[in-house]
Amino acid sequence: MKRMACMAAAVLILLGASVATAQSLGDYARAARKTKLQTASTSHHYDNDNLPKTEHLSVVGPESSGNANSPQSATATIAPTDASKAASKDPKADAAADRQKASEELQKKIDDQQQKVDDLNRELDLAQREYRLRAVAMYSDAGNRLRNSASWDKEDAQYHQELADKQKAIEAAKQELEAAQEEARKAGLQQKDQQ
Repeated sequence: MKRMACMAAAVLILLGASVATAQSLGDYARAARKTKLQTASTSHHYDNDNLPKTEHLSVVGPESSGNANSPQSATATIAPTDASKAASKDPKADAAADRQKASEELQKKIDDQQQKVDDLNRELDLAQREYRLRAVAMYSDAGNRLRNSASWDKEDAQYHQELADKQKAIEAAKQELEAAQEEARKAGLQQKDQQ
């Protein structure tokens, strides 16, 4: 009994020490990251620790001056549709927008196809489970096996045909998914891990 109490106390002490060590390691890692960022970086990198919370970040560029006589502010206030037309005349912006749109369409196509494959796999799994339950019920009763063997053979053949059809549908859906992923790869899109 004393031995168990000593072992339990030792385990609790070790657990307490490991928790305290883990907290201090986290603090140490944060401090090391801050000093590394402050000393080693010549360009400014934003992360969650140094992201300004009161200011707004501009990804387009610096704000234009508040001068009402400038041509930029005049077009922005008078005709916002003209500004959008002028922006759409930029070939780089058009190419980037088209690429983004194509990327989103391909990703949606891949996600839809992956969902279709998952649904078909789920249906196949459900059909197999139902068949196993019916087979257990059929084979557990010897009298039932003797009385209904002809109907069971007919149902069994029908099940195996449905199973083969579902497996063919899954293979076709997987081929479509692979084709969509290959199309996205050729388009230069980064793919997240689909499987």
